Amino acid sequence: MVPLLIIIIIVVVLGLFAVGMYNNLVKLRNAVEAAWAQIDVQLKRRYDLIPNLLETVKGYAAHERETLEAVIAARNMAMAAQGPGEQAAADNMLTGTLKSLFALSEAYPDLKANQNFLALQE
Repeated sequence: MVPLLIIIIIVVVLGLFAVGMYNNLVKLRNAVEAAWAQIDVQLKRRYDLIPNLLETVKGYAAHERETLEAVIAARNMAMAAQGPGEQAAADNMLTGTLKSLFALSEAYPDLKANQNFLALQE
């Protein structure tokens, strides 16, 4: 009788442990999904600000068409990316093209002084 009681207690304890682990894993999965949702929101906000940045730069650096087109193409690729890996690669490409766009401010001092450009650069 005592060995049967010990076995039942062990099974119950293991069952409670398994349920606790499962609940913890579900909680962690939900936290990861919420974090990805926040990343998506911030990326969308960034993508939405790029046209404003391009319009500001166009007024000062109209003959830098190649750079502007590269930024537009990178933005479109980033918006169409599916999955975390593809999104990361596309966003890295966009970041690189934005760096070249921000480098234009060195060649155009008036652009560097523009308040819209400075605000969008942040």
